[in-house]
Amino acid sequence: MKLKLDLHDIYNNSREIDRALNGIIQEAVRVKATQVEIIPGKGSGQLKKKVLRFLEQKEIKALYHRIDKDAKNHGRLFVYFQWK
Repeated sequence: MKLKLDLHDIYNNSREIDRALNGIIQEAVRVKATQVEIIPGKGSGQLKKKVLRFLEQKEIKALYHRIDKDAKNHGRLFVYFQWK
């Protein structure tokens, strides 16, 4: 199962971004998703940096397997999960 989160609509609301990121990660854990696609958009790169900082938090990092940045579209990230 793959989940998708587009942050275009809430790009300027820090609290809402954190809530959306936390929600999509918790949903991925709940349904045992294999991949989450996060779209911070291209812009200046600040939102992407915020997303990466969120994903690097110790308690969040423990939940997923790895992160890939899309080679063809720098406004998109993939978070992969491994379930046993």
